[in-house]
Amino acid sequence: MPSQNLELTQKIGIRLSQQQLRFVRLLEANAPELDEAVERELEDNPALGVKEETTEEDTRRYPVYTPPKRSEDYVFSPADETENLYDQLLAQLSERDLTPATEAAARFIIGSLDPNGYLHRTLRDLIDDMAFGPGIEVTEEEAGRALAAVRSLDPPGIGASDLQDCLRMQLQAMPQGKQRDDALRIINDAYDAFTMKHKHRIISGLHMTDREASEAIELILSLNPKPGAALGNDPAAASNIIIPDFIVGIEDDEITIQLNNRIPELRVEESFEQAMRNLERTARGKPRKGSEFIVTRYNDARDFIRIVTQRQQTMMAVMTAIVKIQEEYFRTEDIYRLKPMMIKTIADLTGLDISVISRVTSNKSVALPWGIFPLRFFFSDSIGEEKEGTDAATNRKIEASIAALIKAEDKRHPLSDRKIMEEMTAQGYDISRRTVAKYRDRQGIPVARLRKEM
Repeated sequence: MPSQNLELTQKIGIRLSQQQLRFVRLLEANAPELDEAVERELEDNPALGVKEETTEEDTRRYPVYTPPKRSEDYVFSPADETENLYDQLLAQLSERDLTPATEAAARFIIGSLDPNGYLHRTLRDLIDDMAFGPGIEVTEEEAGRALAAVRSLDPPGIGASDLQDCLRMQLQAMPQGKQRDDALRIINDAYDAFTMKHKHRIISGLHMTDREASEAIELILSLNPKPGAALGNDPAAASNIIIPDFIVGIEDDEITIQLNNRIPELRVEESFEQAMRNLERTARGKPRKGSEFIVTRYNDARDFIRIVTQRQQTMMAVMTAIVKIQEEYFRTEDIYRLKPMMIKTIADLTGLDISVISRVTSNKSVALPWGIFPLRFFFSDSIGEEKEGTDAATNRKIEASIAALIKAEDKRHPLSDRKIMEEMTAQGYDISRRTVAKYRDRQGIPVARLRKEM
């Protein structure tokens, strides 16, 4: 029989209060999420209300609740209300003469396409998916006809399994001709050489002249690698519209900072204020029956107003500190003027905890006259030691320097990472080849062989 023992252990932990948790959640919320949270609280709590239109003097007294004054100077992308990829493909499919089973399978296949129009499932997998999912029972022959119907939709390339298949489908849809036929040969028989940009291998392997290869490659490069993108935005892309949390501008040489939310000025409803005053006069230390609802709602409303105010003040304090440190960049738009800045730098300047700074800057963005940037864009480590009379280089500055070198390179002989490292060393930056590769990858710049132009 197993023995039973009692053990006494001690644990040290931090338990946040309910109000602290609510503050943390609001602090992590971005502008649209904050608007939704306030609207939800107004609906749920009858003690919480909105102050009627304020005078200009009142607005100045409560700047955290005022909407941006110059938002018309900034262009934010509206939601795309056009039909998405799937709607347009289904509309085309409805015009085809298909059996009910084949049409049902084709509709399922369309729903399985990715936003670029690619199909990453095999026919066998699709048949199983249809059977176990919506219960569509089709034979392999019916599924094949359904897939062929989807692949025949416009634009050519819809339903391709990969990029090679997509380019092949687009070429096959073109009228026959020397240039088109040579392009098909490259895709079918020399695709690896094409992706590696080894033109000499294409010429020797397919016995083409230099001119024939160049014209065929030019035709391939004119094709659309993402045919689904030509049919409007997909629902996921439409939901990724960025609404900035701050708007920073310059008025009369003065940098202005505004919170980009439209939450109204909140207040406790007068009826609850009066009810609380009556309770205080009559209760004499003893809670009245039925008063719990009034007290709870009143306290919730008052606490929510205080939390929202604290959230707004914290957000402004952090953004003000960022602008103060990176003022040269905000005035010049010059990425080389960005200074090394870490979360601890802002914490030291504002007196706020590092965890608070992290929550404020996570998933937040700011609108500048030249674009919208995530707050984390302004944070960077210093590279190397700061020398007398010079500023320490930031990783942003290193990235910009690497991008400038690549932009100016001879595309017939692109710079390797080692060559870029040597060029950066000559400019006074002490970085390794691995660092060059990391910052090049971070900017989405391919390696030298893929930047080569044939």
